[in-house]
Amino acid sequence: MTPYDAVGGEPVLRALVTRFYELMDTLPEAEACRAIHPPDLSGAAEKLFEYLSGWLGGPPLFTDKYGHPMLRRRHLPAKIGAREAEEWLLCFRRAWAETIGDERLAKAILPQIEALGRHMINI
Repeated sequence: MTPYDAVGGEPVLRALVTRFYELMDTLPEAEACRAIHPPDLSGAAEKLFEYLSGWLGGPPLFTDKYGHPMLRRRHLPAKIGAREAEEWLLCFRRAWAETIGDERLAKAILPQIEALGRHMINI
């Protein structure tokens, strides 16, 4: 079983991403992270869903559309400091806890997400 299957596949992954962006859009403690995103988060949400789908072993939606993720390069136009990265991770952790919550999966997946989030720091 892939991590994609273990989290519940497409419906749960979509719920995770939806909740993630709801949190980013509403939490005062995520304001710096929110500020570097466009006013309409729908495009970012779809790309994150597509990326996570393939990254977790599900359909490779992002790479089918856009090729290799090159996430750091794609994020270079945004000024991402430690604050923005930590706020992004705060939203991701909360969304995970609210939509998936599986501690065993969290221990396997969240450290990788945290490393990825911090790798985006470019200032």
